[in-house]
Amino acid sequence: MLTSHWPKLLMLIALGMSILLPVVVGLGEALRAAFGILPALGRHSFSVDAWQQLWQLPGLISSLRLTLFSGFAATIMALALAIFGSSWVYNISPKLFFLDKLKPLMQFIMVPVLAAPHAAIAIGLAFLIAPSGWLARWLSPWLTNWTLPPDWATVQDLWGLSLTLGLVIKELPFLWLVCLVALKQINVSKQMSLAQSMGYSHSLAWRKIIIPQLYPLIRLPVMVVLVYALSTVDMAQILGPNNPPTLALVALRLYTDANVQMLLPASAAAISLAMLMVMSILLWEMSVRGLMLVNKVSIRSGERASKWTLLGTILTTALPISFLLGLLSLLVLAIWSITWRWSFPEAWPTSWSFDYWLQLLTEWPLALKHSLITALMSSGLALMLTVIWLEVQDRFGGHVYRATLWLIYLPLLVPQIAFLYGLKVSFLRLGLSGGIGTVIWAHLLFVFPYVMLSLVDSWRALDQRYLSVAASLGSSSWTCLWRIKLRLLLRPLLIAWAIGMAVSISQYLPTLLIGAGRVESLTTEAVSLASGADRRLVGVYGLLQALVPLLAYSFALLLPRWFALKHMK
Repeated sequence: MLTSHWPKLLMLIALGMSILLPVVVGLGEALRAAFGILPALGRHSFSVDAWQQLWQLPGLISSLRLTLFSGFAATIMALALAIFGSSWVYNISPKLFFLDKLKPLMQFIMVPVLAAPHAAIAIGLAFLIAPSGWLARWLSPWLTNWTLPPDWATVQDLWGLSLTLGLVIKELPFLWLVCLVALKQINVSKQMSLAQSMGYSHSLAWRKIIIPQLYPLIRLPVMVVLVYALSTVDMAQILGPNNPPTLALVALRLYTDANVQMLLPASAAAISLAMLMVMSILLWEMSVRGLMLVNKVSIRSGERASKWTLLGTILTTALPISFLLGLLSLLVLAIWSITWRWSFPEAWPTSWSFDYWLQLLTEWPLALKHSLITALMSSGLALMLTVIWLEVQDRFGGHVYRATLWLIYLPLLVPQIAFLYGLKVSFLRLGLSGGIGTVIWAHLLFVFPYVMLSLVDSWRALDQRYLSVAASLGSSSWTCLWRIKLRLLLRPLLIAWAIGMAVSISQYLPTLLIGAGRVESLTTEAVSLASGADRRLVGVYGLLQALVPLLAYSFALLLPRWFALKHMK
């Protein structure tokens, strides 16, 4: 009995040490500092002064309002569009024949937007919708009579509308992909055909029958999106208002203040954000349960007529627009990266230059080197740990994976600002100053969950008969792993690795805080430059952010095809 359980026990211990311990230690350090205990500053006794300082900050209530509005609004809209997009994929109505032609095009658009880091999308969107942005240039002066940029706050507006829009554009492809994967576990075609034979319209059948089965399967990813939307720092720094900013940005500014005494209210702000996150998740779940009860009442009423025509029209319009804005955001980054002169209101640059790209060919910037090293190492380690964990589950049985799912997701369900600074303090106590090794470990906390969740379905779906035949011919379990499993799963393995690369490239706070500002990356440089540097340089860094994950995805998709063609020859 002990022999069959010790590998799972060791893996649980490893998960606890590598994921649970850093989060708990980081939160513990932040909690101590929030209540006045910070020995480095000579504070050794319990105090609530930090909380009083925090609540005396001007505009704190506005920061809370902005955080809640942008986080909830972005999550609700992205989820609604993702569910509607999934319904559209499964809708074979002859009335939508023209829209069916757009489905392959939407897939091509979704991949670059999904691969691009959050900061790259935010920078591109700012270049697109700013008063002097590309959209205003397209409409000027022939339609607007603008010869100078209008005095409008289309970026960093007080209500955070541009931040909400950026979050929707970036999170929609992720949630849509999650929905499509989850729907494979539901016999959608059969259930929809049965419902429509009973007089239900496609939209009504989807709302009453499919959504109640779909949501429990995507609950955790939705929670991850909600937590990120409420606690984002990089997108808030680029698209959100500066005064007052979101609560996460308030905490970061206090942490990086020149006055070290501000570390105490900064920790209070970080813990406040963590508590706000808990309450937000509870509120979200209560709201979902309420909607499910309303849906049950609607099902029992037996109504067949759909009352959601206006909503369907809005979603039909918003879905392609959101993807188009994402694609245009990446395109305008590429244009600015090769622009030399672009005066308002010209729709296109009047002169072009490849100077910044030519400079990259002769001397790679340190930020690119650091980003590639951390991404390759963290995604490679995450893939290796995922394979080991799944193989342990296969060999020794049990349902430990389900029990550890929340543990694996934990770093994604806790605001990064709430525990990363405390983790940095713990590293310093251990003599681990900010270096690329500690940054790789910090990235691994966030890369590993995405790699695990992107690979597990393909791993479970592998036909076990191949392994049974190999075992009956005398192959060992290791031979089955190396020569059968990994070869058959080459494409999912590479895609999981590419997802890990994209997640690592997009990490801003882990690189900034754990690296103590000494480990430059494409994301940290792009975010710092976006505040007012040369748009051409910002375009180069923003586009590089998007190109590295896109190249990783391309490699993951093309390498299996190359192997297949090689074996065919």
